[in-house]
Amino acid sequence: MAAAGLGALLESVRYEVLPAKATEDKVLAHVPRDVVVTVTASPVKGLEPTLDLAGRLAAHGYRVVPHVPARLLRDDAHLKDVVDRLAEAGIADVFVPAGDADPPAGGYDGALPVLRGLSELGSPFARVGVTGYPESHPLIHDDVTVQAMWDKRSHATYIVSNLCFDPRVLGEWLVRIRNRGITLPVHVGVAGPVQRAKLLAMATKIGVGESTRFLTKHASWFVRFATPGGYAPERLLSRAEAALTAPSAGVAGLHLFTFNQIAETEKWRRALLDRLGA
Repeated sequence: MAAAGLGALLESVRYEVLPAKATEDKVLAHVPRDVVVTVTASPVKGLEPTLDLAGRLAAHGYRVVPHVPARLLRDDAHLKDVVDRLAEAGIADVFVPAGDADPPAGGYDGALPVLRGLSELGSPFARVGVTGYPESHPLIHDDVTVQAMWDKRSHATYIVSNLCFDPRVLGEWLVRIRNRGITLPVHVGVAGPVQRAKLLAMATKIGVGESTRFLTKHASWFVRFATPGGYAPERLLSRAEAALTAPSAGVAGLHLFTFNQIAETEKWRRALLDRLGA
């Protein structure tokens, strides 16, 4: 692996965590303050655990990015309340996906109306992230997802790509969105060093209905994690290195899905940085 390029990406990293009971203690114990922490939101538990954990981590000095899924917002007043609460906590960065809540909590069924709502509120956040899909979305055609990024470009400041395990697909997607005139910087989503048993344990803790949804939606992940030699994050990064570090790709850093294996993820990152000499 090329030390300079990948080392820089590993230094510009974000850790995605779930708002579970032990998450705050794990972050405090293992995550340096210069690592951005993003907090997911659950369609079962709603936004409250996300907002609560985001506020507590911000008070500890972390740069925190709460997920604010459109389909968890009840209405414009709820959006305003969320904005005010995050502003009071000193949070200046949010990630706005559509979300998986079915049915939606209110009138928002996608991210774009929420992004427009934030703009109408005076663009209260310095940074606003939206989703990108290198691998095909199960319900949305690829051309639609690329068009959606184009539609959101004037309201967002960066893209976070969903998980992708194929370096060729990832590289082709980066070229494709740039060819379509999408210039927002990309934080490339990469699964950390996840163990299948711990991933299953995490899934069972997030609620029966949501666990079923999670396992159904991401069944292929378990196959990749469980197969000997099937997945290693450093191998994916090595094979995708040219695509990720090309100046034209506009990759700003890595977005590591920790699945709350926070200590293991940071240990892996530090070890890889040491090997790269970064």
